[in-house]
Order: sequence, then C-alpha cells, then structure tokens
Amino acid sequence: MKSYPVARTHTLVALAAVACVLWAATAAEARTALESICRVKGQEENTLRGLGFVIGLEGTGDDGTFLPTIRSLAMTMELLGEQLGQDGLAELKDTKNAALVMVTATVPGGGGRRGDKLDCMVSSIGKAKSLEGGQLFITPLVGPDKSNPTIYAFAEGSITLDSATLTRSGRVHGGCSLATDFRNVFTKDGKITLVLKKNYAGFRVAQEVATLVNDQLGFQITQGQGELAKGLDQVNIEVLIPPQYSEAPAEFVSQVLALPLNEPQTGARVVINERAGSIVITGDVEIGAAVVSHKNVVVETGTDVSIERFVPVDPSETNTPKLKALVEALNKVNVQTEDIIEIIKRLDRSGRLYGQLIIE
Repeated sequence: MKSYPVARTHTLVALAAVACVLWAATAAEARTALESICRVKGQEENTLRGLGFVIGLEGTGDDGTFLPTIRSLAMTMELLGEQLGQDGLAELKDTKNAALVMVTATVPGGGGRRGDKLDCMVSSIGKAKSLEGGQLFITPLVGPDKSNPTIYAFAEGSITLDSATLTRSGRVHGGCSLATDFRNVFTKDGKITLVLKKNYAGFRVAQEVATLVNDQLGFQITQGQGELAKGLDQVNIEVLIPPQYSEAPAEFVSQVLALPLNEPQTGARVVINERAGSIVITGDVEIGAAVVSHKNVVVETGTDVSIERFVPVDPSETNTPKLKALVEALNKVNVQTEDIIEIIKRLDRSGRLYGQLIIE
C-alpha cells in the first residue's frame, strides 16, 4: 500500500478502495477454553461495606466543624464505656487525629470461608487532608442489602496509601476478616447457566457455546436423547446437569469450562482508549462513503473518489474499504493519534462506521 504527497494546503488522503486479502490458513485455528470467555452464574463477587474511623493521624484528620465525625466518635466512646462530660460534643472540637471513612472489601466470585483475610479499601468522606500513618479502628462490614444488617466481616489495621498524591484513600492489606462463610450456589433446578463476559456477549457467540457443549458432551452423556445446552439470549447459556453428575456438579462444570472453542466471532469492533492514545480494530470493520475534514486532513472514502482531486491510497483495490487501511494511511502521512481518533468518531456519528465503537 502506498501513499503520495499532494501539493495542497491540506494533507489529502483518499481511500478509493481497500479490501482485506483473505489468506488460506496454514496453521490450526486459534482455540480458547470456555472459562476464558464466560463464568458460571452464581459465582459473582460480593462487596461488603461499612462506616469506620481512622485514628492516629498527625493533625490531618477531620476537624471539629465536621459534625458527622464528632457525633460518630462520641457514640463510639460511649459504647466503649467513656461518657462525655457536661460540654458534650464541644469536648471533641479540637480533635484532628481521627477521620470518618468508608470501608469496602470484595469477596471473590469463588466465595470465602470464615477467617479468610481480604484487602479492604479505605476512603475519607470528611475533611481529612491525609490518611497517611493512620490506623483503621475495628469496623463491622455488611452486605449491600439494607434490609439485611448482617455483619459479614470485620476490618482493621494500618493504612497504606496507593499513591503519594492521592492521600485521602488507601488500603489495609489483609485487614478484612470474614465472619461467615460465603458459599456461592452455582446450580439451580438441576442446571447451570454460563454467562458470557461483556466483551463476548452476542447471539452468535451464545449459540456457538451451546453448540460446542452439545457436540462435545451432549451425545456422550445423553446418548442422543436430547440437548444439554441452549442459548437463552446474548449473554446466558443454560446447561442441564446430567443425572450421573447430580452428586458431583463441580466435576461436570470443570469439563464444560475446559471445552476448547474456536476464536469467538464477536463482530466488528473499534476500541479506543483516549488517555493511552490506543486504537484496537478488528480486521472486519468497514467504512462507508464519506468525506471527513479535520484540521489539516481531508479524508474521502468510498468507490467514487475523484482521482483528479485526491490521490488514492491503493488504486488497485475495488472492494469495500476497511478502517484498518484508513488508519494505516493516516499514520503514513504522520497524522496525530488524537486526530485519527476524532476522525473515527466522526465516521461513527455519521453512520459510516460499520462496527461497534467502544470508548474506554
């Protein structure tokens, strides 16, 4: 593919016709295990949370004007048997070595057992300037259901800041101790449900997964008497647990998740991370006829480009143009990444980008 300079005040790039050349495969088709693209329903993470205190700060905590901290500190002291004097909350007005914080911990999808240690995140919700050097006072953690105030864990320990500049949040390594078992149920009515990860969700992939399970395990287990799996929608695939595995569902799930799937056909996508300046394009993203003018760049795509006005990137191609070829052409004439991203956005807004645009 070649591009040529054009003697104009703008850099003119025309994509007259560019097509992907399909080559015969010379190696085995790429495969991936099902566990790489889906999970089993019921194996979700659980977030625990609670409101607590960080103590031991060197004058960088909440001051006496932040009343939620003062009231909470007074209640804690009373629970510990220390009653306030006649001046009440006024006695705590000069307290600056404590901070009111939100504490969260995540129980992994596989669950956990009582006594397991997890990291917990601590974030100031008051006027504290820094949590550096602080100690999280023992804090009970509950689940997200407000109607169920069950305490699932307790958190405490020394705080480590994640960043020298973000001083109002940090973590306590291994500071959360589970107070109960988390056994995430993954079977229901003799079935399991496979849930596709969001980057693979789609009717085509769901059907491919169902077909794979039926082809690889269905006949072997059901002896041709029915299908094990069926796609329910773009995300969920329901799989029947055979009778011989009713007492060992984990064994059956391990077999299902180990099945090798050919590279999933997820559809045409463009993933852009503007902060990192990265663009990821699947090879089948096509673009329609359009003229885009941005700064010192004019891009014309389609099969009807005027050769008198624009120099084509590759005059020998006559098929539907691909976005990948356009980006390569823009790179060759040193168009900045942020400008390429803006051009892609404009193609999408005009309905000329034939694929899903994902901005991270």
